[in-house]
Amino acid sequence: MGPKERREREREEIRGKILDAARELFASEGYEAVTMRRIADRIEYSATAIYFHFKDKDALLKELCEHDFAQLAQQLTAMDQLPDPVDKLRATGLAYIQFGLEYPNHYRLMFMTPHPPVDPDEIRKGNPEEDAYAFLKEIVAECIRTGRLRPELQDVDLVSQTMWAGVHGVIALDIAKCNDNWVEWCPLEERAAFMTETLIRGIVR
Repeated sequence: MGPKERREREREEIRGKILDAARELFASEGYEAVTMRRIADRIEYSATAIYFHFKDKDALLKELCEHDFAQLAQQLTAMDQLPDPVDKLRATGLAYIQFGLEYPNHYRLMFMTPHPPVDPDEIRKGNPEEDAYAFLKEIVAECIRTGRLRPELQDVDLVSQTMWAGVHGVIALDIAKCNDNWVEWCPLEERAAFMTETLIRGIVR
């Protein structure tokens, strides 16, 4: 590896550290409360080094959103290989829950932390291969088109958003409960499977 390649690798490593620290701090302390200096302190770098990679906090947020939403979409679109649309919908719900539990800081920033809106064009809105919501709507539309859902369910957005709300609840509750011992929690895998199956049974013919 030559000097140029080594410098580029080091630059990407630092950039990755900055993004990871920003994601964690935004999710745990709130976007508005976190400063660039706070992020720099977390990784023991100077604020100047942070600004070398990102011009401001909004630029940091934009890159985090682009990366994390693309990662979610990639994980969900793997379900597209299933031929049956209802099976695809079920698998997508479970994959969504798995993503949230595997990457809790990503999920908290994406769906549980108030922050300024990111231009939808910047996360390629509407492309099912890069937009998880567009992918979900595509599956629901296929279920409706092939007559797999109850006949009164014709609103793609309503069905999609209701499915989304249900699986989001499983993730959000698990993230938020932390070490709460007040409730004797059922195994997470059972809750995830039961929620997904309950939603599916509620909308299919």
